[in-house]
Amino acid sequence: MPVATYNSSSKPPAAKILYIDHLKVLLTGLVILHHACVTYAGPGSWYYAEKTSKSAVIIPVTMLVATNQAFFMGFFFFLSALFIPASLTKKGTTVFVKDRLNRLGIPLLFYSFILSPVMDYLVYYYDGGHHITFVQFLGGYQGWMSFGVMWFVAALLLFTAVYIIWRKVDESKPTICKTPSLSAILLFAGGLGVVSFLVRIIFPVGWVLKPVGFQLGHFPQYIALFIGGIICFHNNWLGNIASQYKRSGLIAIGLIIFGFPLIYSIKIINDTPLEWFSGGIHFESLLYATWEQLTGLTIITSLLYIGKNYWNKPSAFLAKLSRCAFAVYIFHPLVLISLSLFLKNWPVDPAMKLAIVAPAGILFSFLLGYLVAQIPGVRKIL
Repeated sequence: MPVATYNSSSKPPAAKILYIDHLKVLLTGLVILHHACVTYAGPGSWYYAEKTSKSAVIIPVTMLVATNQAFFMGFFFFLSALFIPASLTKKGTTVFVKDRLNRLGIPLLFYSFILSPVMDYLVYYYDGGHHITFVQFLGGYQGWMSFGVMWFVAALLLFTAVYIIWRKVDESKPTICKTPSLSAILLFAGGLGVVSFLVRIIFPVGWVLKPVGFQLGHFPQYIALFIGGIICFHNNWLGNIASQYKRSGLIAIGLIIFGFPLIYSIKIINDTPLEWFSGGIHFESLLYATWEQLTGLTIITSLLYIGKNYWNKPSAFLAKLSRCAFAVYIFHPLVLISLSLFLKNWPVDPAMKLAIVAPAGILFSFLLGYLVAQIPGVRKIL
């Protein structure tokens, strides 16, 4: 993912925050796992879907997908924003903008105009049974502005542009904010849950702003964590991660193990429509939005604590994986689609295919991403 190197001389040196790159690898792997789950069991849409009907698989996979959604993309926005101020100051606005457009804009255009049509054609040909040539397919293709998973990059470019404009308009020094306590984080998460609930009255989860692919129901968290990354940099919160954050992991586990089943029980007992949890003026939507934000922010807080204290050691292997993580993010849909279509006619339950495609998808996505990142010219962009 496009998370820059920490290079500000006024902050802790890069050697002190190696765990940020390690967390980036973890999050990238979770993205691949997430989309494999959506393919075979979890809620959500994907290029190719082959859902299992086994409740014993659907329920835990749905819990995994919901937990992932609660934090992993928001965490990416936080980590990406964390290094923008230093890079902008060092390079200057003109060079910084040119660099952002090269490193984010070119992959976005490549995905939309080259990779996305190829993947759509594979599904159209092998799943839809429409045996036409790729050129014939392109003749009637309507999805040229389909950003797919690159919606994140489009949003990151938008958020960064707004930050640059704000920084030009407001030249005052950043406000000094002390490192938030765990109680403050929980209170903020609860408030963010209410804001998410209000936004989802109009833009429920699953509603997509086309053609950019923004699910606005999740954007309160994305915006809040992007801003949080900026504030974190200016106040060196990473250098002051308190031991009290250790408890956030226990809270997150409790919310997942007990909170999600409780929400699911409410749905079953009351026979509540699933849409009521996704948005609208429903108590269920407020409950789910609050659970989502509390779970997401406690997981993020816990991962930062664990990363700083246990994952902050040099690793040549993880360094290579981190270096190619953005390429992995870009190409993992192609890997998952190819694997799924290869196994399409295998007469077993989709749950069995998930057990194979998930680990194989992670392995081959990182392998392909590593190879792509070695291509001369591409390395300068990714």
